[in-house]
Amino acid sequence: MPISARSAALAGFVQTLKALDAILDKTVEQAASRKIQPEVLLDARLAPDMLPFTRQIQLACDFAKNAAARLSGGENPRHADEETSFDELKARIAKVLAFIGAVDDASFEAGLTRDVTFPRGPSATVTMRGEKYLTLFAVPNFYFHATTAYAILRENGIQIGKQDFLLGVLDS
Repeated sequence: MPISARSAALAGFVQTLKALDAILDKTVEQAASRKIQPEVLLDARLAPDMLPFTRQIQLACDFAKNAAARLSGGENPRHADEETSFDELKARIAKVLAFIGAVDDASFEAGLTRDVTFPRGPSATVTMRGEKYLTLFAVPNFYFHATTAYAILRENGIQIGKQDFLLGVLDS
């Protein structure tokens, strides 16, 4: 039986968003015990020209949410990108997880064969077949931002590891 788009993409989004949520909890605990101000971590970057931690979480959420909405043809909820705390980032993750959980499988699968048009910057759009959009744009961008968020925390001394990022995938 062929693999479904839900199990190939959405399941990974859900698992990784849950992992990020758990990582945020560990970050809050470690920051408190080490007397690190949350703003230091929320504003941290890997390089001066990269986006800060908060924006990495926002973008990971957006790529997951946007893929689910664009392919299923559903309403795409907008988030204001105003999170300034770990609790607010966790709330955003929770909203995206709830949204993905409500996506209709048949509609999502049907979206693989439709053209998907999405913004590229403030004044341009791109159109591509749904399957290409999901596999070559949305999924790689999602994992780029999720991994960058993880790397920012590691760079700042937060004790998390690969198992935190994989969140129990290898547990029996």
